[in-house]
Amino acid sequence: MNENSNKVYDVIIIGAGPSGAVAAALLEKKGYRTIVLENQHFPRFSIGESLLPQCMRFLEEADLLPAVEAAGFQMKNGASFVRGDQYSEFDFRKGFSVGWGTTFQVQRGQFDKILADGAARIGAEVRYGHTVLAMTPDQNSPSVTVKDETGEQYQLEAKFVLDASGFGRVLPRLLDLELPSDLSVRRSVFTHVEDNIDNSEWDREKIRITVHPTEHDIWYWLIPFSNGRSSVGVIATPEYLEKYNCNDEQTLKILLAEEPSLTKLLRNCVYDTDVQALTGYSKDVKQLCGPGYALLGNAGEFLDPVFSSGVTIALKSASLAVETLDKHLQGENVDWQKSYAEPLQMGVDTFRAFVESWYETGFQDIIFSKDREGKVRSMLCSILAGYAWDEANPYTQSSKRRVAALVELCRAD
Repeated sequence: MNENSNKVYDVIIIGAGPSGAVAAALLEKKGYRTIVLENQHFPRFSIGESLLPQCMRFLEEADLLPAVEAAGFQMKNGASFVRGDQYSEFDFRKGFSVGWGTTFQVQRGQFDKILADGAARIGAEVRYGHTVLAMTPDQNSPSVTVKDETGEQYQLEAKFVLDASGFGRVLPRLLDLELPSDLSVRRSVFTHVEDNIDNSEWDREKIRITVHPTEHDIWYWLIPFSNGRSSVGVIATPEYLEKYNCNDEQTLKILLAEEPSLTKLLRNCVYDTDVQALTGYSKDVKQLCGPGYALLGNAGEFLDPVFSSGVTIALKSASLAVETLDKHLQGENVDWQKSYAEPLQMGVDTFRAFVESWYETGFQDIIFSKDREGKVRSMLCSILAGYAWDEANPYTQSSKRRVAALVELCRAD
């Protein structure tokens, strides 16, 4: 028998990204034996670099926040939005919901390694370069087939499996759970630059979202880091980008040059990192849980990067899954759909309503409306800060209807 098969675990976690690391840390704190199987080696590049304040609660809960705070990441206190000559910003410290009002903008390679190392220090076993090839669902003893870097295969059995594989979407692929997203297909083109921004009005403590001057469903992100570098990217439909008929780096530079304010901000930037692209990143699944398994974060559903909700949903899913899994492992008869899937979906659906309205340009009109203060704005600020599960906020309930009504009011001004 392969020596990798000999140990006994309570939970197998597929993927060492944020949701996997936080889930492992939380489970180890509760006394469960966990193993994390990660097919890559850390650090590795990933996007999703602008966290939301809601994330801080889950990092704190997992005892991983001190290491993140010590890393020297760029402080983030809000988001700024630009559309032509219109400007609006949200200070997360002025939000409606109770909780953190600041967070960080992070290089994900470093950030993810800090979380995975932290989970290992707490007690989780993390195996890098190990790929899950197959999974057998079972209510009491699910198992996985794994291949190590030598090509040798082995079996692992546990009491439960959590898929935290992100865009790898291991269990959705292996168990035929994938569904096409009902969001339109879009393509992101992005890189890291030495930004050399010397504008005194530039606020490095906010992510900047800029709308294309003429095509308002196209937008850019500019995420400043603490070391004079920034993440820069653009989102558009593949069909729109095809008209440029050039490679990803040329496409990104051309599109940035089309936006005057970004052209001015980045006039001295240095492109020193390969430009990358993702197409059709929005995903969905038939179900978030089944016999002996549950899907976390992007492995289950990914919406869109416009409001930086990805890591927040990932960490919320880890916290919620561990809370439910603890009851399951204690022998309680748990309804995973009601205890995990439906509560998680509530916040996802809230984000979805705002994402859909953004691309229809309705939420853009709200953002740039004349009402720059007031209770409604503070409620919207909290959604943008990640508090999509705060049931005290009316905009987490019937979100689509409420946002549509607010759009009509703003357009009537």
